[in-house]
Amino acid sequence: MGRAGLDKLLRAMLDAAVAVAMPDRAVPAHLPMPPKGRTIVIGAGKASAAMARAVEQHWPGPLEGLVVTRYGHAVPCEHIEIVEAAHPVPDAAGEAAAARILAMVEGLTEDDLVLALISGGGSSLLALPAPGLGLEDKQAVNRALLRSGASIDEMNCVRKHLSAIKGGRLAAAAHPARLVALMISDVPGDDPAVIASGPTVPDPTTRADALALVEKYGIELAPHVRRHLEDPACESVKPGDPRLERAETVMIATPQASLEAAAEVARAAGITPLILGDSIEGESRDVAKVMAAIAKQVIRHGQPCPRPCVLLSGGETTVTVRGDGSGGRNVEFLLALAVALDGLAGVSAIAADTDGVDGAAEVAGAWIDDATLAKAASLGLVAKASLARNDGHTFFGTLGQQVVTGPTLTNVNDFRAVLID
Repeated sequence: MGRAGLDKLLRAMLDAAVAVAMPDRAVPAHLPMPPKGRTIVIGAGKASAAMARAVEQHWPGPLEGLVVTRYGHAVPCEHIEIVEAAHPVPDAAGEAAAARILAMVEGLTEDDLVLALISGGGSSLLALPAPGLGLEDKQAVNRALLRSGASIDEMNCVRKHLSAIKGGRLAAAAHPARLVALMISDVPGDDPAVIASGPTVPDPTTRADALALVEKYGIELAPHVRRHLEDPACESVKPGDPRLERAETVMIATPQASLEAAAEVARAAGITPLILGDSIEGESRDVAKVMAAIAKQVIRHGQPCPRPCVLLSGGETTVTVRGDGSGGRNVEFLLALAVALDGLAGVSAIAADTDGVDGAAEVAGAWIDDATLAKAASLGLVAKASLARNDGHTFFGTLGQQVVTGPTLTNVNDFRAVLID
């Protein structure tokens, strides 16, 4: 297969991974029966607006509601209001939307249904600070967490204990109504307590856990924020709380399902797929070194699978920011992978965030092949130097090797494919 064909195959696998997680495909089969009373649709996340549209198109009775999504991810709905807000650092629009959502589910009866549409990004979008805290407090902690190298579940542990709506508090407010949460997973292990910081499920973490993470990553807290975390009143809703006995969770799209869809594309092309894991975590550059080592093992020894094959993986890596460049975890991974492979013949790769945004840039990710380093050198770029600056977007933008999808309106975390021809 020629280089153009390999590049096309990599992109086809990414497209298949995204397509299987699209709300119009994933939502309809999982809708509950309409209730005797009212149907209130609420939601938060990068996919929540597209999920709301899918609900409207397939719901047999009256409904009303409000969902909040990231700027640029809205789609038109007739009965469900769509609000846009900031991600990954929350803003006033998200705070206002979260307050309205919380108020909307209060005072319901046993005959009512709350349909919660939850997807990745919901934690930042449901930005309702706990009493005594302001939005600026949450913004400051969020920025520090994003730069710290903390994993998504660690970040969300801290967020839950600074919130008035996360950590099961939204479901508790909806009691005694029935609550059904349809979730698109963007977290390792598909833990509903981590997706969007778990507004509809009990939280097993504690304020002591949150304080330990603050110390672990050296995050500076304003005195009143620290006092809040030290106060027992900030505890989230715990397992066994009777207010959550009528709350249900349905996982409608997952990283594993997306990897399996990509694997089918590979098989159809005569390439053996090897799914290494749907929940791989760690520093992006460290994960890249491991992937490079596996690719070398395939080429040298035909293990763990013979050529041609593709190594597929998902999950959410992290980047500890030390430079002043423009980057994201997927381009960081690819930069480190290119450095580790050092032009090894026959290896190409793609990595992208399935929501279409890698980091703060409107770029999903990038791709590399065995000519990437030579091409970069011809343009005066040094991959190791770009990696040291966390400057992946500039590197791949200059090479013309970015993957740009626009907002996909879903999110099952990162997709990585390393193809060994």
